[in-house]
Amino acid sequence: MKKTFSARTFLYHLEHLGICSISLLLFTARLAADDRADYIRSNYAKYEYRIPMRDDVTLFTSVYLPYDQSNKHPILLFRTPYSVRPYGVDKYPETLGPTEEFEKAHYIFVFQDVRGCYMSEGEFVNMRPHLPNKNLPQDIDESSDTYDTIEWLINNLEGHNGNVGMWGISYPGFYCSAGMIDSHPALKAVSPQAPIADWFWDDMHHHGAFTLALTFHFFSSFGSKRAGLQTEHPEQFDFGTPDGYQFYLDMGPLKNANEIYLKGEIDFWNHFTQHPNYDEFWQSRNIVPHLKNIKAAVMTVGGLFDAEDLYGPLKTYRAVEENNPKIFNVLVMGPWSHGAWSWEEMSLLGDMDFDFNTSKWFRDRYQFFFFQAFLQDDKAPELPEAAVFETGANRWRQFDQWPPQHISTQNLYFQDKYKLSEEMPSQRDTLSDAYISDPKKPVPYTKTVSTGWIKEYMTEDQRFVGNRPDVLVYVSDVLEHDLTIAGPIQANLYVSTTGTAADWVVKLIDVHPNDHATKPAAQLLVRGEIFRGRFRESYEYPKPFRAHEITPVSFELLDVLHTFKRHHRIMVHIHSTWFPLFDRNPQKYVDNIFAAEKEDFITVTNRIYRSRDFPSHLQIKVLK
Repeated sequence: MKKTFSARTFLYHLEHLGICSISLLLFTARLAADDRADYIRSNYAKYEYRIPMRDDVTLFTSVYLPYDQSNKHPILLFRTPYSVRPYGVDKYPETLGPTEEFEKAHYIFVFQDVRGCYMSEGEFVNMRPHLPNKNLPQDIDESSDTYDTIEWLINNLEGHNGNVGMWGISYPGFYCSAGMIDSHPALKAVSPQAPIADWFWDDMHHHGAFTLALTFHFFSSFGSKRAGLQTEHPEQFDFGTPDGYQFYLDMGPLKNANEIYLKGEIDFWNHFTQHPNYDEFWQSRNIVPHLKNIKAAVMTVGGLFDAEDLYGPLKTYRAVEENNPKIFNVLVMGPWSHGAWSWEEMSLLGDMDFDFNTSKWFRDRYQFFFFQAFLQDDKAPELPEAAVFETGANRWRQFDQWPPQHISTQNLYFQDKYKLSEEMPSQRDTLSDAYISDPKKPVPYTKTVSTGWIKEYMTEDQRFVGNRPDVLVYVSDVLEHDLTIAGPIQANLYVSTTGTAADWVVKLIDVHPNDHATKPAAQLLVRGEIFRGRFRESYEYPKPFRAHEITPVSFELLDVLHTFKRHHRIMVHIHSTWFPLFDRNPQKYVDNIFAAEKEDFITVTNRIYRSRDFPSHLQIKVLK
């Protein structure tokens, strides 16, 4: 087998040879990709089928069968709304499996356009709701479509060993989760990777705040109507500028997205903008409560710095664990952006450097090993319950449960003079820190100019916003010992606003020591989250703030495993806009923010209280 090198290793050798040519690097990478593509074409026959579902709708399916028939081979199924291109039995893709090992092992690969997408018949429904009870042929969902597909494959393909696996990243990860519910007997191993679990929480909202840049970018093309069966991707939206911050600022209120740009042509946008709260529309699209009756082994994979689907893998793993206690179920969470574990090289992200190729570590120890164990060897692999990357210390840790068992709770209180401390504030009364939140000048979420969503924002050095007057900054003393935190973080704030609506952004930051006088201390984001204050009592039934009234607000910042090293400091940022990743709250309460008018956007003064009576703090879990 031809040896391949990571991009970093290859550049290292080029530099020591006195060569620094990106063109040469790309050429070499292209040769490796060509070798893999040539192997696939030389060792696989391609077939295309229309597999009938129980309601007689047919789903377009591409099957790649190895020429080697000396042994029986497992089937690996991939269901997607993003097309199984290339179409045509004489056209081959460059890759088939998650890694090259699957192709060398002669797996049978099956790719399917899900219902209503590209060349498959039927109606496409975003995050199609699961039906627990299916009594009639027309009672279909993604679980039944997966079951019917596997049943057809087992009965119609030759050369398989009777075992089927599924994998997929992001939306295909959701189809894995849905497909393993009421598992087909032949489905033996499933790996939902960055799976969407609940679109009110994954991708589209964080605690009710709308992910503007991500959602508009995605649905402006993906949401386009399909004119019958098709093989081509929809055209990407033309922003007309590289400056997303200014583009969305100029857009004005959210209703202008439809009125000016989308023109009412994106059906799902039209639907979800009528549902600003967590009502039945969103609740029915939550797959988590339905993750039951799973017989297959499950390996959920996610990225600690996934700007799209961090909620999904964490909640999927926990639901599978709670609802299916007898199955093999493991979790892998690496220091990755969305799907980056599939990249050839992943040793740094934004301003964080992890010191080694973390994606290769996962591929070498988990991906192929997991599927091979259940699909070919018929025995459970020796994998830990949870493998999680510890940022700050830059190492993989293994646990027998997640979050870990041996943790203690510690509070970080906001203090006078913008200090952060374990000590409860001693003074009573209504001590507070205030800032002005102006929706015309929102706090940017990244220093990078782009119209998309910048994955690196989750590890970015926060000095670019730390001096803004609308950002509160609290800092601890220098740490005398390493401090490792594990699991979710809870923000418990006491707040007030001069308006009737407000968002609250909390960011936990690792302040590095100065290396020397010319290199100021980096302030790297460890975890950040936003909370739409109208949902402080219920995500289904929002309520306005009363102006100037001190109000408790509590919310979760999703799981971390991070070590603040000795001589570092802990920093917390508090502010009320994080634009344009998240939309601007008008700060005047309206029933539906998607229908807010320009005059609803007002400037307010927001306060964080920090007394013994109103002790705002973060609650962290410290690993013993």
